[in-house]
Amino acid sequence: MYKVISCLTGRRAAVSGQSCSWSGSAKFHLAGGASSQKSAFKQPTEDLPEMPPCNFRPEQYKGMSKERMMEIRKRNCSPMTMKVTYYKKPVFIHQGYMQWLWDVDGTRYLDLFAGVATVSVGHCHPKVTAAAKQQLDKLWHTTNIYVYPALHEYCEKLASYFPDPLKVIYLTNSGSEANDLAMLMARLYTGNFDIITFRGSYHGGSPQTMGLTSNAAYKYPVANGLGCTNTMCPDVFRGPWGGSHCRDSPVQTIRDCGCAPGHCMANDRYIEQLKETLVTSVPNRIAAFFGEPIQGVGGAVQYPKNFLQDAYKLIRERGGICIADEVQTGFGRTGNHFWGFEGHDVLPDMVTMAKGIGNGFPMGAVVTTPEIAASFSKGVHFNTFGGNPVACAVASSVLDTIREDGTQRNSLEVGTHLMTELAKLRDKYEIIGDVRGKGLQIGVEMVKDKASREPLPADAMNEIFEDVKDMGVLIGKGGLYGQTFRIKPPMCITRDDADFFLAVFDKSLHNYMEKR
Repeated sequence: MYKVISCLTGRRAAVSGQSCSWSGSAKFHLAGGASSQKSAFKQPTEDLPEMPPCNFRPEQYKGMSKERMMEIRKRNCSPMTMKVTYYKKPVFIHQGYMQWLWDVDGTRYLDLFAGVATVSVGHCHPKVTAAAKQQLDKLWHTTNIYVYPALHEYCEKLASYFPDPLKVIYLTNSGSEANDLAMLMARLYTGNFDIITFRGSYHGGSPQTMGLTSNAAYKYPVANGLGCTNTMCPDVFRGPWGGSHCRDSPVQTIRDCGCAPGHCMANDRYIEQLKETLVTSVPNRIAAFFGEPIQGVGGAVQYPKNFLQDAYKLIRERGGICIADEVQTGFGRTGNHFWGFEGHDVLPDMVTMAKGIGNGFPMGAVVTTPEIAASFSKGVHFNTFGGNPVACAVASSVLDTIREDGTQRNSLEVGTHLMTELAKLRDKYEIIGDVRGKGLQIGVEMVKDKASREPLPADAMNEIFEDVKDMGVLIGKGGLYGQTFRIKPPMCITRDDADFFLAVFDKSLHNYMEKR
């Protein structure tokens, strides 16, 4: 399928300051050039997919040694830092540019996880970097007690991306903080307390949002999130109901479907589960329903097409408001729409966001209606860093860049190509159970076999995960059992980049299956 070539430059070219100038996206290079300059002249043991070209020249790293960094990481950094460190052989990142990352040895990686779905328009995007530098030269920090242009310019610009009446904006520093604030506002506005979320959801790690989050890995054995109730996630692949026409995605599940045209039995069954939750687990009047348009940490889980429409109706009948958590799905990542909720043909009462809002700069936001916002003025809420001038300048430039670079369309086109080709690998390998998503919000769920749909064990996931990294691609993991590979890259990746990953992933799966 692919031409085999002999190439000992590849990813090490950047170490010597050379420009990456080879062509072809799915050829092969020899393994000796795949890890670092030091290993470039070892006897090659296998043929590996060739990485697409890159003309950026990173600086040569001259900082502390990897051994010293790990020593400090273990001694001075939080123990959680070591617990969440990816890979048996960690990646020591030195520099980034657009969809590329370089480690301290000069090894180049295609970043398909974007700092956990955070880098939206590209690492160190020149336009965004210029906007940050320009603002830093004028004003680093002030607060809302004063009136300054950056805040107002950004709030007006962000509001223009929402339909009426979603026009009032609160700026925060993270997604957890935004969701925490949304919980408070929902309770103040409705006068009710209980909030419903999906099982498998992730909405943050603060003491309050931990209650919204429904994943044991992110829970602590302490009282948290009082008034939060989880209902069944309408997962049409892993859940009890699902078929081959349920979701809004280029790729459907491989489950059989006997539904009549225009009708989804799975949607009806999952709505019945929500109704069951409403009559058994919460009072007659509730505060809110939190839902990601596509679950992020949960593994890019998608719901039946009409589920959120039906769910919003039930919630509002009980006095609650509907909150869309767009921390991972917003800013054009789903391709078809700028906001994930638009793909469900619903209008939430409140929208939370973070991650891609600042392309990696710490920032979050809550967008809501004037009526809900007015109820929040009963007390004084002050955020020292929310709406920081530099954050606003960066976020404003991100919105401009998405428009000017055609980032949303690229997300749709490259993401659709990637999912379509991943579906072919699903048909080829018994251990790929499902491929799903929209745009560049993609999940690949791994299983022991398609019949049982049992999650692929952690050791097998880690083996494939490590192999993909060693061939030059960084992806993520998610799902309740860590069984889903998450592909959520900077939205500037190209079709050639996608083809390179497909060749790498194909080879890593082949390697694993041969060993098994």
